[in-house]
Amino acid sequence: MYKDIALELIVGFFFLLLILKLVGKIQFSQITPFDFITGLVMGNLVGDAIFNEKTGLKEIIFSISIWGALIYFVELLTQKSSFLRSILEGTPTILVNKGEILYRNLKKTHIDLNQLQHLMRREGYFSVFEAEYVILERDGQISVAPKHPYGAPTNQDLKIPKQQVNLSFALIMDGKLIKDNLKEAGHNEQWLKKQLSKKKIKEYKEVFYAEWQENSGLNISKYN
Repeated sequence: MYKDIALELIVGFFFLLLILKLVGKIQFSQITPFDFITGLVMGNLVGDAIFNEKTGLKEIIFSISIWGALIYFVELLTQKSSFLRSILEGTPTILVNKGEILYRNLKKTHIDLNQLQHLMRREGYFSVFEAEYVILERDGQISVAPKHPYGAPTNQDLKIPKQQVNLSFALIMDGKLIKDNLKEAGHNEQWLKKQLSKKKIKEYKEVFYAEWQENSGLNISKYN
């Protein structure tokens, strides 16, 4: 019995991961009400099937496959039809327009003033009247366009000379070399070992984390 449950759990787990990979990461990183429901159903399909003695691996795989196909089909439809997209995923709603709080839209989206204040504080605004526009996004988060006095100054506003923006690359993590990142950074192991030797480090396993960036060079954190 326990072997069967363990086998079904393992297969169900990896099959759900496969479906997630096929459906796409964006769907589950920006959860809409439709996505939330589909996620619950997929989890219940596996959970209920595992503890049902009459249900085997074939039934689990079949159920997840059908549900995953339905999700994929709906995703294709929403990409092609803005009407279906608005029904299944919702549409953004303006809560504050030109500094004015839109009571009707708050009521329509079932958001009270306390919730609006809470959402705005999470974005760094402690007064509703600091916002020129507030938009409730499909995933329940808000986007805030602040009034001019409350907006953060940009580099252009401060007249800071333009500088090249460079990515940082993690070269060593948990004592192990990440070869792909080293190659992407434009260096090789000979260069890295030379840099490590300057700091009296002989092996990668001595390094907890090492990061390289064009502007700041190689930064190293050893095990402490």
